[in-house]
Amino acid sequence: MLQASYPYYLANEAQAPNQDLAVYDKFTGEVATRVAMADAAAIDQAIAAADAAAEAMSKLPAYKRQDILNYCVKRFEERAEELAVALCIEAGKPIKDARGEVTRLIDTFRIAAEEATRIGGEVVPMDISPRAEGYTGMWKRVPIGPCSFISPFNFPLNLAAHKVAPAIAAGCPFILKPASLTPIGAIIIGEILAETDLPKGAFSILPCHRDGADLFTTDDRLKLLSFTGSPDVGWQLKAKAGKKPVVLELGGNAACIVDEGTDIDDAVARIVFGAYYQSGQSCISVQRIMVHEKHYDEVRDKLSAAVNGLVHGDPKDESTFIGPMISEKEATRLHNWVLEAKEAGATVLAGGEREGAMLQATLLENVDPEQNVNTQEAFGPVAILSKFTDFDAALKEVNNSDFGLQAGIFTRDIYKIQKAWNELEVGGVVIGDVPSWRVDHMPYGGVKDSGLGREGVRYAIEDMTELRLLVIRDPK
Repeated sequence: MLQASYPYYLANEAQAPNQDLAVYDKFTGEVATRVAMADAAAIDQAIAAADAAAEAMSKLPAYKRQDILNYCVKRFEERAEELAVALCIEAGKPIKDARGEVTRLIDTFRIAAEEATRIGGEVVPMDISPRAEGYTGMWKRVPIGPCSFISPFNFPLNLAAHKVAPAIAAGCPFILKPASLTPIGAIIIGEILAETDLPKGAFSILPCHRDGADLFTTDDRLKLLSFTGSPDVGWQLKAKAGKKPVVLELGGNAACIVDEGTDIDDAVARIVFGAYYQSGQSCISVQRIMVHEKHYDEVRDKLSAAVNGLVHGDPKDESTFIGPMISEKEATRLHNWVLEAKEAGATVLAGGEREGAMLQATLLENVDPEQNVNTQEAFGPVAILSKFTDFDAALKEVNNSDFGLQAGIFTRDIYKIQKAWNELEVGGVVIGDVPSWRVDHMPYGGVKDSGLGREGVRYAIEDMTELRLLVIRDPK
């Protein structure tokens, strides 16, 4: 169970000046706990503390950064069930999926511990012409300085970890704003970080209102902004961020192609996972399913039966696969898109009904291409089915989107694999599986409206460090 209340963390220390943020059990709708909310003055203090801690963090030896990260791994393992239950309550994530996210939190910190001692550089040959003879060049990476992080509600543990863990590995102090709907996981991370010997001011974890969080974006003492969330908010923040670099991991409208010659049972099983895992609330959730005409009827029938058989209900129940969406507002939005598509001629093959925040796993076909459920990010348990005859045309249809995060392709043709990798306008192409697949050390991010930059610990460290060149002249 959750504690009755939680503090926030300002400059490594727990503070509880209020209990202004009510956190709801997303299944029952009841208040589960309360959390302290930071005001603008607290945020300013946190930024000042991070700025003051920058030198100490930059001088922290790699082995000490590694030790701190490994300590966190140990404590996360010890508190794994507590973290999973908190996630189940605050996010409405089925308990089995919540435990899975805890394992990913642990993986991400473990990877960061390994990378903390691998931040190197290289020698640059300088003697490319007679005037450069006798010169030697080399570069190394140095911490960029205090970082600003804003994390979302859908993976409140692991997506916070993808910012926090690389920052510690790189030697950067940071401030983190967790999603107000799901702050508990980040607060527990802060509780564990406070047990370490990180320099004073190295971290602050501050739930706050969006309109009170301007300093996370605009303050020049912060040298990097990393935001994960909706495209509309992300691009607005980038426009306000000033001179600091910005990393954006935004939305998606992920497509999955099922080509001829595919193992249909395997593809259907993976698509059910990819489209409906944690009620589809993932930016790489399968939304558009394109099936070769030779297999369309078989896929439609098997996929419809599988989706209709998914267990909906209380996320605390071990058998539940589909829990509530994050709010009734979001469930209503997506349900309205389904109704609009149906009114425009779409066929509902599975689901389609809503009760409160519970939206049934829904599968549609014959969807008008201009419908919101096809063009926008659903971010919920809805997928649409269509058929194709030509693989090249299917690739063009995948690209016919404002988004470009990941795509999945079930094919055994190496030439089609190469063509897809060359032509798809996405950050990642996954063969033989759904676009929803991710492991936490790989480069992850998108193009177009899906964002800028890449996460994955090693690649996040690149954003959180700068190259510093050294040139040495030998006067002989």
